Amino acid sequence: MSRGGLRVRGQFRVGLGLWIWLALLSGFVAPLPVHAQSARDIMDLVDQLMRGESSIARITMDIQTENWDRSLTLRAWSLGTDHSLIRIETPQREAGTATLMANQEVWNYLPRVDRTIKVPSSMMAGSWMGSHVTNDDLVKESRLVDDYEIEIDFEGEREGTEVWEFLLTPLPEAPVVWGKIRYAVRKQDFMPLWARYYDESDEIVRTMTFSDFRLMGSRLVPAVMTMQPADKPEETTVIRYHELDFDVDLDED
Repeated sequence: MSRGGLRVRGQFRVGLGLWIWLALLSGFVAPLPVHAQSARDIMDLVDQLMRGESSIARITMDIQTENWDRSLTLRAWSLGTDHSLIRIETPQREAGTATLMANQEVWNYLPRVDRTIKVPSSMMAGSWMGSHVTNDDLVKESRLVDDYEIEIDFEGEREGTEVWEFLLTPLPEAPVVWGKIRYAVRKQDFMPLWARYYDESDEIVRTMTFSDFRLMGSRLVPAVMTMQPADKPEETTVIRYHELDFDVDLDED
């Protein structure tokens, strides 16, 4: 893919849920000391959990809709917070198709016609490769602690697990699309459990759940993430990490 390889700069923090499947490609930040565990401190940690120097991952994305099912095998690279590239390996008819995310923009490479195409702003709300993730989700540059008022809405046990549940409401003039976000974090290791996104009418729009917590590349991560739209509960996009290596030797080329 051109545009100078990975030379186009950008940062695309997407908030809990959608940051995970891209930001999981980065490094792990050590848990906060007990005395620092305010709502803002915890959110800042979770927002940064998977950022780091570099990584390579092999991922499958299983998409189930009302009318069809689809499975993609992906290879993904990340270099710091500035560069990420995702390339489709299977199915064969789409092998080599790639997406570069940089500078709040999305570029798609189509190998069949050997063209690199910028996704226009009018299509940023569109689905990425038929999934329940949008192009816009890939490039959102929102840090939760900068854009949301954060409070602990519940602290205690849920189904035998000690958790924090947070309520995030947008700060005035914050450039965000959600009316509020609710999400849960496991106390013992700061792993996210679920995130629920609401519109400005207080209607839930979608839910992301995290599961299959395991060590990958010597770091604890949620290896499975499931996105479910509220208006089509029978539909899902499931993202699974099969390989994840951190601090690999990558450069901007």
